Amino acid sequence: MEENKGHDREEIFSRKVKAGKRTYFFDVKSTRSNDYYLTITESKRKVRDDNFVYEKHKIFLYKEDFSKFVDALQETVDHVKTELMPDFDFSQYEVEAETSTEDKFGEDLKWD
Repeated sequence: MEENKGHDREEIFSRKVKAGKRTYFFDVKSTRSNDYYLTITESKRKVRDDNFVYEKHKIFLYKEDFSKFVDALQETVDHVKTELMPDFDFSQYEVEAETSTEDKFGEDLKWD
């Protein structure tokens, strides 16, 4: 009996973005027919019953939607920066890519 019934596909490429209590995962996965899709996962650490739990939300993005998604995201970010907050210094949030795969607690979060 197949344990995960094909829901978790092979991961081809992955990037992790840490943002406070949230971590975002951008993963490229393959289908059975050797096609590719992207999953974007938001993982949020919360305290429940004196333990840490991780709440996650996932978006599946297929190749035919890549350009439309990136264009809409860029247009939305540009609108916030130029129309809604033109005097705000967004450069304070620009950081170099992390060189370490370990976070400050030594945990390496990974979601399938």
